[in-house]
Amino acid sequence: MQKRWHVHNSAPESFLKDHPELPPLVANLLYNRNLRTQEQIDEFLNPDYDKDIHDPFLFKDMQKTVDRIFLAIENGERITVHGDYDADGVSAAVIMTSLFRALQYENFSIFLPHRELDGYGLNKKNVQLLFDEGTRLIITCDCGISNAPEVDVANELGVDVIITDHHSIPTVLPKAFSIVHPKIEDEPYPDKNLAGGAVAFKLMQAVLIEHKKRGNEVLPNGERYESFEKWQLDMTALASVADMVPLIGESRTLTKYGLIVLNKAKRLGMKKLFLEAGILEEDGTMKRVVDATTIGFWIAPRINAAGRMNHANVAYKLLIAEKGTDAVDLAFELEQNNTERRDLTDRLYKEGVAQVEQRPDAPFLFILGKDWPTGVVGLIAGKIKETYQKPTIVMAFNHGEITGSGRSVEGFDLIATLQIMPQFFTKFGGHPMACGFTLASTDIRDDFERALTTAFQEKTKHLDLSPTLSIDAEIDLVNVDWALYDMLKKFEPFGQANPEPTYLAQQLTIHSLKSMGKEGAHLSIMVKDASGKIRKTVGWGLCDTTRGDGKDWSKLLHEGDLIDIVFTIGVNEWNGNRELQLTIQSLRLSSRTQ
Repeated sequence: MQKRWHVHNSAPESFLKDHPELPPLVANLLYNRNLRTQEQIDEFLNPDYDKDIHDPFLFKDMQKTVDRIFLAIENGERITVHGDYDADGVSAAVIMTSLFRALQYENFSIFLPHRELDGYGLNKKNVQLLFDEGTRLIITCDCGISNAPEVDVANELGVDVIITDHHSIPTVLPKAFSIVHPKIEDEPYPDKNLAGGAVAFKLMQAVLIEHKKRGNEVLPNGERYESFEKWQLDMTALASVADMVPLIGESRTLTKYGLIVLNKAKRLGMKKLFLEAGILEEDGTMKRVVDATTIGFWIAPRINAAGRMNHANVAYKLLIAEKGTDAVDLAFELEQNNTERRDLTDRLYKEGVAQVEQRPDAPFLFILGKDWPTGVVGLIAGKIKETYQKPTIVMAFNHGEITGSGRSVEGFDLIATLQIMPQFFTKFGGHPMACGFTLASTDIRDDFERALTTAFQEKTKHLDLSPTLSIDAEIDLVNVDWALYDMLKKFEPFGQANPEPTYLAQQLTIHSLKSMGKEGAHLSIMVKDASGKIRKTVGWGLCDTTRGDGKDWSKLLHEGDLIDIVFTIGVNEWNGNRELQLTIQSLRLSSRTQ
């Protein structure tokens, strides 16, 4: 579907005058990312771990939480770290269990739910199971805030629950022993955008501070506090990028330093995963720099594949592996899971599209699959939402119940809408742009679909929901140079709230063009601007009618045509050579040739 192009307004003159040291293009990028003060700009362009990481004890329940953990350790109580089955939850669980190992506390266990059998978060059956196994303290990671009934069961059994989470706040908070969550009401912690893994990292920091305050110079395993803390940043970066939290403020700083750790690949399991993914050579040479894109497209999908196709324990065990043979086997299993996940998603996506095409004018898309694995419905919902640019719910009917996953569009808060119709669910949770749920009965599906559609239409009736491609600035190609690229590197890591900058160049003449790739799905275009300068551009999928705007541009463009392009600026490296590469995000024929 062709998106409407929207170029951001330039920053006001007053802002440019207040920051004369910034090139106007950079100043505009900062202004349109809502970075307006000198403090915000400095933190963004030059994140400093020593200055820009907040005191974990700013969380109002942090001291209480830390004291309870130390009490459990002193009394030898069994502690269970209850994670989640996605990359964020697994990363958070790795951080917490690594902490207990460093403290040389052995009476702890790890519990990651099975997506199909257990569902998301705590459930009453598993709370009872953990109690029967001797657990007296549960620490949740990336879950728990929507589990008020389950926490009540724990309380009745005499099990304390510490919740560390970041998901949307429900109407009723669980009566947990303590809650470490940046978004709960009256929470003074300044960064509200932490991922589940980052919240676990803050708890880990607080425990380390308390342990040191108690007169210890190093951790019981002999490691220095600062060293141990920073080695856990790889999990924090993985969690933050994988869960697509806004990469600004503290989250940005944690991720930036976490990427440094990831590139060192100290974890044996991560190194083997890099080998399987083609990121690392057998001789240890990195084939590509591990950045946010690498996490988003290579690492996180493989970590998530464990919980989608089998059990998240595979990913967890890989990330804590200490034996090479274990790591090799687990990385191979993850790779197989990821391949199966990709093939299954592609097949079920096509079945989902067939259902959509039966009602192509529906404002809200609903798809139901019989015996579809719940682990892939979210992926299918995301792909269909991107294809049709409409909010989408994909449901799976399994074992007599319907579970579902949804993806929203900008302007419609999906989880807030579900919160006003709780009668439809036995369990639900999520974010403004994504949700997961289990219907209370299979008989109410039609009523649920009607209610959600009505709510969507009512809440968005005054909004323009036309799909829009945001463009940071218009630019002449002659100004695309290494100096600009070097300045843009300071904007990394890219992610939510800080997308990779896009630029518009208009009235470019096609000098030559050719299709690329095995299927001829990609396009290489040499373009010439008004100055006569010729630049190479590439467009991935521009000849694939199932992607993007649905056009095969190799058949629509000819030498001499004038085009406008929206592009990003990167680097193409081959055989030791480096050149700036303009990657086309969207294109159109210029008005003179239409």
